Amino acid sequence: MSEDRKERRGFASMSPEKQREIASKGGKAAHAKGTAHRWTVEEAHNAGRKGGQISRGGQGRLLPPATAEEAAN
Repeated sequence: MSEDRKERRGFASMSPEKQREIASKGGKAAHAKGTAHRWTVEEAHNAGRKGGQISRGGQGRLLPPATAEEAAN
């Protein structure tokens, strides 16, 4: 077999539906075990804000959170 040839193996060779089914089982098992992470509203808000700053050309730098005084001006 040629080294520059890449074959889809394992999880990558499965259909998206089969991957989703297996991932769903893993998520359900983690929640049942109590080891899964549940996002709080605040965590989700902050993650979305940070991602938006990066994707809008923030050049990899996050802006410091605005203070109440700065927001009022």
